[in-house]
Amino acid sequence: MQALPDFLKPCPDAPVRVHPPQGVVLPLVCDSPHSGTAYPADFGVAVPMALLRRGEDTHVHTLWEQFPQYGATLVEATFPRTYIDPNREEEDLNPAMLDGVWPAPLTPSIKTQQGLGLIWEKINQAGQSTAMYDRQLSVAEVQQRIARYWRPYHAELAKAIEWSMDRFGGVWHINLHSMPSDVYQRLGTPDKHLADFVLGDRDGTTCDPAFIGLIGQTLQAQGYSVAYNEPYKGVALIGRIGQPAYQRHSLQIEINRRIYMHEDTREPSDNFAQVQQHLQQVMARVADYVRDAMRHLPRG
Repeated sequence: MQALPDFLKPCPDAPVRVHPPQGVVLPLVCDSPHSGTAYPADFGVAVPMALLRRGEDTHVHTLWEQFPQYGATLVEATFPRTYIDPNREEEDLNPAMLDGVWPAPLTPSIKTQQGLGLIWEKINQAGQSTAMYDRQLSVAEVQQRIARYWRPYHAELAKAIEWSMDRFGGVWHINLHSMPSDVYQRLGTPDKHLADFVLGDRDGTTCDPAFIGLIGQTLQAQGYSVAYNEPYKGVALIGRIGQPAYQRHSLQIEINRRIYMHEDTREPSDNFAQVQQHLQQVMARVADYVRDAMRHLPRG
């Protein structure tokens, strides 16, 4: 981790940034858990930075950076998901990657079985998987990743969610991501076409259908292709937050990276500004929707 550009340098004192709403405050919370590019000095991986960066949702927080102007709270991780993934549960860990015994029960999910759990074990490129480490990780170093990065992220996000619930009696949460354009090649189904946007609500369980429908219709009206829950449904964060029966609405937005950046260099493409402008229109529509929905929230 030598001679890194400033945007890739460690940022241990600010693992999470919270951008508060400006002007009229809405019960609208957005988070970008995977766009961090500040690589911790103790990462200790065995792959080059160019390959490691393929795990980033690069620039996603920038695409959505105007959301606070529409009354939303925006939470972003500064650390990379390959170091520790905020969109996994704390116990979603493979014990075989540790050099000792974990002091609590673990429940590895299918993501861990794929090598993409709380701590990533591999990274993919062009259909090939490369092991990220040439060693086992110590229990102590994983525990400090959880304590210094994962838990602070979840604490800030939970604070924003619960504040909205306490003040307004409801919350609308959007989990912001991007997806590599070769997803279907990685999944072994190269004949499938990946949409420009994939909206996930865990098969209709985490938000009001009208909420996800509004976003999909707005994007389609702008000329983008939109898919629902295929190939991404949403993972830990919207699964935890989304409880529409209790006025807790949560969905995930995945943006195909090819429409806004060069995936090989991670640099924004010529389309970046246009995509960002279109997303501001989405933000405005979402704000209007939430403002109207607030009037129907139960009080007291």
